Amino acid sequence: MSAPSTGSAPSAPPSYEETTGINVNYPHPYPVPDPGQKPDGKGMNPPPYTGQPMPTNNPVTVQTVYVQQPVVVFYDRPVQMCCPSCNQMIVTRLSYESGALTWLSCGGLCLLGCIAGCCLIPFCIDALKDVDHFCPNCNTHVGSYKVL
Repeated sequence: MSAPSTGSAPSAPPSYEETTGINVNYPHPYPVPDPGQKPDGKGMNPPPYTGQPMPTNNPVTVQTVYVQQPVVVFYDRPVQMCCPSCNQMIVTRLSYESGALTWLSCGGLCLLGCIAGCCLIPFCIDALKDVDHFCPNCNTHVGSYKVL
């Protein structure tokens, strides 16, 4: 019932390149083992690594990380921040001083004819003055806001 066996083993089917006719005349980019060659033959595996052995004790590397405080923008109102001097969370205490805008306003009122004392009104308005911010705990100057 079965076909009589012949003395030769069945051959492998043709490769894709042989079947389609693509790249038949070009050499293979990597070595192809012969039918009798084992995969560990010469040219199939890279040579063993013959470099220097790795040191057994790994040196410990230390990395220093610098943490910067966020940039605080000062305005004409109190600011909540961490004081750079005492490292406490604070709300700044304000101090108003006459600045360029105050003097320009005074000079402008003088030019308009307000000489009898009305030109001094800008020195009573905090919105026209420069602002210095201080820490309420350690009284350190932490920033300034210049109106002009």
